[in-house]
Amino acid sequence: MDLVFDPPHGVAPLRLGMTLQEAVAAAPREWGQASVLRRSEDDAMAEWTLDHVGVQAMAEEDGVVVTAIELWWPGEGRVFSTRVLLDGDEVFTTPAQEVFARAVSRGWRVGTSQPEYPVIPGVSLGFTRQTSQEVERDADRLPRCVTSVLVGAKDYYDYRYE
Repeated sequence: MDLVFDPPHGVAPLRLGMTLQEAVAAAPREWGQASVLRRSEDDAMAEWTLDHVGVQAMAEEDGVVVTAIELWWPGEGRVFSTRVLLDGDEVFTTPAQEVFARAVSRGWRVGTSQPEYPVIPGVSLGFTRQTSQEVERDADRLPRCVTSVLVGAKDYYDYRYE
């Protein structure tokens, strides 16, 4: 199965702006039953695990409308066939520096002021390069590949550049 990022719109079939209930209904049957967690009155999330890849649709502002979708790397030693794609790059197996270099070649700006949490503002993608697991590391001691990717609305990461 392929999960394809379409920033800043979502990860098909999940779209930013749909309700959490619509996101649960839009998920294909093979994704299985969603776990819906209400963390507060204004913050809720639906989540699935696909072939060890975590998928979260988050309603962070009112507990109803999806504002972000995040996908999580399965973890060290886990075999998975689900691909998480960004313009053809499999983000959990392609070295992060290659993913970011390709983003720059597309005309996107990559913000690395927080090296463990780089972002591509405007598009709006946020990456995690942090794990306690024993994984291959680059020269900066960061995991060679990203461990999660979040897509939000176009202005989702604007607060990092105010």
